[in-house]
Amino acid sequence: MDIVLHYADYYVFTPHVYPTSWPENGTLRQLISLLVVTNLGAAAIYFCFGTLSYYLIFDHALKKHPQYLPNQVQREIKYAMQSLPWISIPTVGLFFAEIRGYSKLYDNIEDSPYGWFGVLLSMISFLFFTDMCIYWIHRILHHRLLYKHLHKPHHTWKVPTPFASHAFHPVDGFLQSIPYHIYPFLFPLHKVVYLGLYIFVNIWTVSIHDGDYRVPRVLEGVINGSAHHTDHHLYFDYNYGQYFTLWDRIGGSYKYPSALEGKGPQDYLRNLKAKGKLLDGTSTNGHSSEKKIQKEE
Repeated sequence: MDIVLHYADYYVFTPHVYPTSWPENGTLRQLISLLVVTNLGAAAIYFCFGTLSYYLIFDHALKKHPQYLPNQVQREIKYAMQSLPWISIPTVGLFFAEIRGYSKLYDNIEDSPYGWFGVLLSMISFLFFTDMCIYWIHRILHHRLLYKHLHKPHHTWKVPTPFASHAFHPVDGFLQSIPYHIYPFLFPLHKVVYLGLYIFVNIWTVSIHDGDYRVPRVLEGVINGSAHHTDHHLYFDYNYGQYFTLWDRIGGSYKYPSALEGKGPQDYLRNLKAKGKLLDGTSTNGHSSEKKIQKEE
């Protein structure tokens, strides 16, 4: 994050915002700057990639699904934008520790323990480490003592759009982001790689809510894509993983995606239409008398 803060200071904060009496390395200034940058960055990533995914990838026919809620997109966006500022507060504390040198982030390839191979290895280990941690955090959040207080708001969206990607309770959202932040405190990682991975995981979070269920056949059993995650929203206690199906298989929570079996939300809509219970251009807005296909929490 110090890379982003450096450019923000150079082009915006130092010449246009802060008085000269506030040094760039001052604690208060850095905390305020990180809070601003973190919130603006999160909103920019959310709206940029969420909007692109919604208009270019998301199947808008899914808005006719019985479990799609009235004004759902607006509600998802509202919930996300109410949560992100609260999530940013503890996140800024971790970013502040990074720029103060408490992490194992490094600037140059020469600082990598194994050179370019070490950089590549760190990218792979980051994905597997965070996938493992998020699986268990996510699964714990489904415990009956925690679920209704923290994670249930995200399951409001049975048939999610890309804008549901960040529509979490603030505590839920922060807990599931912790693995991304603690990794560089435990393992060496290049600063630019870390920034790239941070952006990637946010894009990935959007992508698994985009309603595009296509997965290369060779990767269907490996990658936890939108088809897998949609089943998590519909059936509740399957497919907790973030990128891979590994920990769902180990933990006994793996479910082959219903969309890839011809039983997904789009297939459900086609069946409704074939029975004359779904008219083109008519949204059911969650009021269909059809039997609900998801497991109730």
